[in-house]
Amino acid sequence: MNNPSAFVHPNAKIGKNVIIEPFAYIDKDTEIGDGCWIGPNACIWEGSRIGDNCKIYAGAQISSIPQDLKFAGEKTLTRIGKNTTVREFVTISRGTSHRKKTIIGEHNLLMAYVHVAHDCILGNHCIVSNSVQIAGHVSIGDYAIIGGTAAIRQFVKIGSHVMIAGGSLVRKDVPPYVSAAREPLSYSGINAIGLRRRKFTTQELNNIQEMYRIIYMSDLNISKALEKIQSDFGPSKEKNLIIDFIQESERGIMKGIE
Repeated sequence: MNNPSAFVHPNAKIGKNVIIEPFAYIDKDTEIGDGCWIGPNACIWEGSRIGDNCKIYAGAQISSIPQDLKFAGEKTLTRIGKNTTVREFVTISRGTSHRKKTIIGEHNLLMAYVHVAHDCILGNHCIVSNSVQIAGHVSIGDYAIIGGTAAIRQFVKIGSHVMIAGGSLVRKDVPPYVSAAREPLSYSGINAIGLRRRKFTTQELNNIQEMYRIIYMSDLNISKALEKIQSDFGPSKEKNLIIDFIQESERGIMKGIE
């Protein structure tokens, strides 16, 4: 159901049972899935691909032109997965020639005034709290929780199941399963509460904690710590994710406890 005061471009693809509230703007080359709700004054710009059952609140800007001086008008996209909620005045920029798309996964909550810059990739089941600012080319894993007003530097990678404290400045990569706080951002233990909520077993929690004790609280450098983890722990997806993330980190991981 489209409100008469909303603008919907004739080339836009609108799914079934979509509600478009007053003064919303739906641009050309957009796709909105079934069961979505588009709030008043929201702008769904060219290149938007919005999955089923999403809610886009008042004043949100989806797939806006990147704030990147290298952007030359190339055809790029913003993809938002199903069952995602985008609250008031969130801004999500579409991709540039680097990745050609910005991706927001499924079942996410982006709270008011969040900014997601061009070429970012956000996983599934994430919560990004009010006024978080995410620079370009950032990657965030599944089930990550980012506290309010945090600022994330460009090209940073944040692992799955991470909890980052509000107000943090994230300059280095944050490996999976951890809590991060303080300034400069540092390891503050594993995200035990979040992991228990997601049905990780006591043995899995103990193994994750012990691996990070080796990484952050032993006298070993990172390469030696990873060798010890590889030899001392049996096969597990948690072990593989931790080792792969750290080995693939280009910026280096955040510091440990001092």
